[in-house]
Amino acid sequence: MVYQLGILGLGTVGGGVAQVLLTPEQRHPLLQELQIKKVGVRDLDKPRPVNFPPEILTTDLQSIVQDAEIDIVVELLGGLEPARTLILEAIAQGKHIVTANKAVISRFGDEIFTAANQAGVYVMLEAAVAGGIPVIQPLKQSLGANRIHTVTGILNGTTNYILTRMQQEKGDFAEILADAQRLGYAEADPSTDIDGLDAADKIAILASLAFGGRIARDEVYCQGIRSVTAVDIAYADKLGFVIKLLAIAHRDFSQADNALELRVHPTLVPLDHPLASVNGVHNAVLIAGEPLGEVMFYGPGAGAGATASAVVADLINIAALLPMGNQSHPLLTCTHDHYCPIVPLAQVSSRFYARLLAEDHPGVLGKLGTCFGNYGVSLESLVQIGIKDDLAEVVVVTHHVCEGEFRQALDEIKSLISVNQVASVLRVLA
Repeated sequence: MVYQLGILGLGTVGGGVAQVLLTPEQRHPLLQELQIKKVGVRDLDKPRPVNFPPEILTTDLQSIVQDAEIDIVVELLGGLEPARTLILEAIAQGKHIVTANKAVISRFGDEIFTAANQAGVYVMLEAAVAGGIPVIQPLKQSLGANRIHTVTGILNGTTNYILTRMQQEKGDFAEILADAQRLGYAEADPSTDIDGLDAADKIAILASLAFGGRIARDEVYCQGIRSVTAVDIAYADKLGFVIKLLAIAHRDFSQADNALELRVHPTLVPLDHPLASVNGVHNAVLIAGEPLGEVMFYGPGAGAGATASAVVADLINIAALLPMGNQSHPLLTCTHDHYCPIVPLAQVSSRFYARLLAEDHPGVLGKLGTCFGNYGVSLESLVQIGIKDDLAEVVVVTHHVCEGEFRQALDEIKSLISVNQVASVLRVLA
């Protein structure tokens, strides 16, 4: 049986997928059953690493999703539109979907999966999170016996590359970002990456799978790495930490409704933690559950080869299932339709690191300790590190405390005449 594919987009990832599909030798035998019928592009004359006959390429993307002979549509356009509209149209035409589009899935997954379930088609998205690292299917299948309580990930290669270089070179954020852009590791407009939006899209998808409910993307707290300085990197190192942009989904069993904590932010990670040694553009996902304990998935989180590997794996899965006819495989469909409740950020418990600049006078540290104590903030350490511009530089690390109480303490501290500035606040991984 040969299944006809329509590919939307022939950029870096689309080219990688096409190269794999056109060279099936020594790969999975089901690749022999997948044939590219049409490829949608924006510019017919653009040079590409894969050469197709003229009749294969088209700028009419609608013609692909409406082609009755196409069985599977591979969406690799990126962005929200026209990707969302084309996916929904393809589903309405009874076509299965394979996508690498985390933004569309995290924001419009509700309507996409509802439509897919009604149409009896699959929407496969292994490539939407962590590139070539197989984590979506393990969450759907291999880890199904587990009660998952935490998913923690380094899910954006650009930010991990920047933070790794800041750690290794003691350089400033702006300087290393500019170099990453020059080398092609960061986009000309890097906002989606460095502001944490990309990682938030991905943790929303992982949380939905891990905890069996849909996620309202706008409820994911998101803080990027623009505020991380070389000074914080150096102090974190002295304290036995490395700073990473972490995406965290945690089921709070103390909540009566099993509400989830969902957040993305720069975090001080202990040097002996498995995620601390994930460097450069690599991604990693640490999943903790019962009875398994902890398992970590690690590898390249982006690039033509890595993403193509995940896309083609989804295609193989669909090719294996299509002979079953109209009976959908229960482990590969998304059937939950309720939304997971999310814990308000003010109620989330975390450890904190704060760096303050204060007047170098006797009693200042005591005043800081009193302010924290007024709001029940227990301190692990409160240390004057040195002098900067005639001001004492003070570093605080707390025990676990509710975010709201910690922020109230900081507000009082900012009002002290002796405190010049709260220079930075970061969370600490327990």
